[in-house]
Amino acid sequence: MSMSNATENQVLKMLLQGTDPSYRAGATQYMALVTDAGGAVSEAAPVANECTYTGYARVALTKATAWVDGGSVFTNAALIQFGKRTDAGATQTVTAFVIVDTASGAISQGIIGTLSAPLAVNLNIQPQFAPTDCSITAE
Repeated sequence: MSMSNATENQVLKMLLQGTDPSYRAGATQYMALVTDAGGAVSEAAPVANECTYTGYARVALTKATAWVDGGSVFTNAALIQFGKRTDAGATQTVTAFVIVDTASGAISQGIIGTLSAPLAVNLNIQPQFAPTDCSITAE
């Protein structure tokens, strides 16, 4: 796991200065799917390569129930389903997910998790992840 540069800074401010980031009080976070032709999701701009297929939208997750605490590894507690692709455009291969604080657009929080295997999203494919399929590991 890694965090966006902004999130790393906000975590340090919270731990060292007692300054809470604005998104901490919110009950909802969102999962975004990203592709990355370069091989690594950017910590500076984690949603720069977010999926854009017709039918895609970030998925809302309730903070209190979305994740199972396994010590240094958190996994998704329930099935997470994204919208089904309804266009026949070029394949978008998902390699990672990013936990963000907004339903769309710019983000302040970015926690990055990689998928165990790339997922090719073509016409009529609906990305979904069974419980424990998505993990975020503290390193």
